[in-house]
Amino acid sequence: MAKAQKNFVCSNCGAVTTKWSGRCDGCGEWNTIAEEKPLSSAGPTKKTLGGMRGKEIPLSKLSTKESPPPRTSSGLGEFDRVLGGGLVPASAILVGGDPGIGKSTLLLQAAAKFADAGLKVIYISGEEASAQVRMRAQRLGLSEAAVQLGAETNLRDILTTLEKQEPDLVIIDSIQTMWADNVESAPGSVSQVRAAAHELVTFAKTRGVSVVLVGHVTKEGQLAGPRVVEHMVDTVLYFEGERGHQFRLLRAVKNRFGPAHEIGVFEMTGDGLSEVTNPSALFLSERDQPAPGSVVFAGIEGTRPVLVEFQALVAPSPHAQARRTVVGWDGSRLAMILAVLEARCGIPFAGLDVYLNVAGGMKVSEPAADLAVAAALLSAREDAALPKDCVVFGELSLSGSLRPVGQTENRLKEAKKLGFSSAIAPAQSKAGEKSGMDMRLMSDLVGFVGEVFGAG
Repeated sequence: MAKAQKNFVCSNCGAVTTKWSGRCDGCGEWNTIAEEKPLSSAGPTKKTLGGMRGKEIPLSKLSTKESPPPRTSSGLGEFDRVLGGGLVPASAILVGGDPGIGKSTLLLQAAAKFADAGLKVIYISGEEASAQVRMRAQRLGLSEAAVQLGAETNLRDILTTLEKQEPDLVIIDSIQTMWADNVESAPGSVSQVRAAAHELVTFAKTRGVSVVLVGHVTKEGQLAGPRVVEHMVDTVLYFEGERGHQFRLLRAVKNRFGPAHEIGVFEMTGDGLSEVTNPSALFLSERDQPAPGSVVFAGIEGTRPVLVEFQALVAPSPHAQARRTVVGWDGSRLAMILAVLEARCGIPFAGLDVYLNVAGGMKVSEPAADLAVAAALLSAREDAALPKDCVVFGELSLSGSLRPVGQTENRLKEAKKLGFSSAIAPAQSKAGEKSGMDMRLMSDLVGFVGEVFGAG
């Protein structure tokens, strides 16, 4: 095997030679030549970096002060909220959602708003013909919007067009339909999606163009394609909603320019998606009379306090194995709460079917909902309703104790704004004396059961 070639560098002038000598031929200095160590470890030349040097990158201190990135507001308050305050130049955004949930409708409305704000917007459709997009624009009343439309799937042609047009915002609908002619696989495959996403994100960063990519989802609800696509982009948004409800949630799963897990709420109407400025009132059903099994939970989604209603039904099971059905919450966490109620409080649910639902199609993942779920289950089992002006929140541990949760004051302010006057929370919570709420602080689940539902 041939030996790797050694390089010698003069520390005075930087001249490179293949052999050592006492005097540098470039600058004439003596004893300044030393052997240059390779960048990588020893190995085959084609598999390692070898000795070739690159350019030195600029470094800065952590204390360097930089102004926040400029943002462009679309005018859709809920959309801007999820983005972190508006669209950041040269950002890459990935939007996923179920088929027919309204992704194209939302982005077409956002494109028209950004165009009205002065941005040059190009909408590239790979799934629908231009005539279909125009028909949607007519239905939404956006026919006169200054949005340029194109229907193409060839990535080389798209990038060539974008290079000449120099837009501010590009919407690609969808990334699964794009194909690069240098990749030998069908559109939608892992290699094609990865290559197309890499080229588009690189174009966004080098040309200062914001790119929005629409992505398909799998039957499990995850974004289809390689996970590396989510790491490439700056922001990942999920557009969620139940087909039986007219309401849609835009949720930020990842955001390098703003808070993650922020939500925006929209209502699907005949004229497109309209904003819902008060989502708490949306997720609360008509509550004229208190009902057993109904409990209002004061939650936090991102930076926004949201009140949602948990509905529980407990009934004798006609089957040998009782059913546990959950909509909008984690089924395994429900099993944990049922076990804690039986082990710590002596309240069995064996032989009883348990149904739990979050009203309005909302999905809750916060551990702070544990106490509200336990209250709903007990209310349904004992057929005893909680006061209609009461909200509940708190995290439940396996020992039966109640743990405090964050942003207690924001939860109470939202509840007070919607007319609630009392709250049940863990004892260690920072209640907030200025909230004006009647606070009932509980230290453990046994005390909660005894005080709210009686000893039995």
